Amino acid sequence: MFILEKNNSVANHFLAELRDKNHQKDRLRFRRNLERLGEIMAYEISKTLTYRDVYVETPLGTKKSRLILEQPIIISVMRAALPFYQGFLNFFDLADSGFIGAYRKEEENVNEGIEIEYLYQATPDINNKNLILVDPMLATGKSIVKTIENLQIKGIAQNIHIVSVIAAPEGVRYVNENVKIPFKLWICSLDERLNEKSYIIPGLGDAGDLCFGNKI
Repeated sequence: MFILEKNNSVANHFLAELRDKNHQKDRLRFRRNLERLGEIMAYEISKTLTYRDVYVETPLGTKKSRLILEQPIIISVMRAALPFYQGFLNFFDLADSGFIGAYRKEEENVNEGIEIEYLYQATPDINNKNLILVDPMLATGKSIVKTIENLQIKGIAQNIHIVSVIAAPEGVRYVNENVKIPFKLWICSLDERLNEKSYIIPGLGDAGDLCFGNKI
């Protein structure tokens, strides 16, 4: 598991602003900070991909360079992931994309645990591809597991990178216990725990609402 905030970098400034309830009043900046973190995580993941040698003709000569052999596929779990996903697309600008519609059911009785409603899937062929699955909040981990299960119906990826901004230990544990194919987890920050309603503590609140406004 890669944890970005373990090393000092400017990324910690963006993460701190995401959490700060005063900065959260600026919806545009909140989205931009998610996008910035997406760009940084895209860069980190790019180091693990396979590269090939190419020769670039300049006006004055030829220079050997190393370029990504095959672009990854980026899958976004809507809606909170959209700014975070845009950061990945800014760096992997030739990548194909897919979109998942999944959300937690808001039930009055939470004693039975959180259930995930999976409503929408539009994805390219993922067979033998590098798959980057982006969702900014890894709380219970159930939406990620359900997404991977549904994606596997259409094909088997070569590598899966699960990327979140903030994760809870419970969600990390659930993913590790229930995803049966190889994957790597990339997060910006690992928080303390989930509360009784399965929200991440200290977290940052509802990322989707902070990006786009309160839902009804």
